[in-house]
Amino acid sequence: MMKKIFPAPLLSVALFVIWLLLNQSLSAGHLLLALILALLLPVLFRGLRPRHVRVRNLGAILRLCTAVVVDTTVSNFAVMRFLVRPSARRHPSRFVQIPLELRDPNGLAVLAMIVCLTPGTAWAELSLDRSVLMLHVLEVGDPQEVIDHVKAKFERPLMEIFE
Repeated sequence: MMKKIFPAPLLSVALFVIWLLLNQSLSAGHLLLALILALLLPVLFRGLRPRHVRVRNLGAILRLCTAVVVDTTVSNFAVMRFLVRPSARRHPSRFVQIPLELRDPNGLAVLAMIVCLTPGTAWAELSLDRSVLMLHVLEVGDPQEVIDHVKAKFERPLMEIFE
């Protein structure tokens, strides 16, 4: 019953406090409006909240974090090489379509953040049915290598964590 009245209690408290701070007033009208907003907004926007995350494998989180740090470092050096010596480019950039098995919306959001944060990837798009990630990669020799890399280093650990 309480979950229906207060679907996000911390959010309600934060909204209440922020409203009062922004208005710099403790008048009865501001207190009442802050209370109404703090109770009503989380209920109205409940459908936008992602599913509750239940972490299933801490080892997978450590492997994923390590892979992201290593991949980001390697990609940083590759991008620096292109900036310092543009003629050192071995392969052209291109779009690669990566078929996905990952279906959890939170896992897909983390995957999108990882690939967008990695230097050398300029753009990513998830298909409407969430089955394909299209990724623009700075240098692609063999697209299958990119696919295998993303699936092994990022998608599989995310599946272990979220599914």
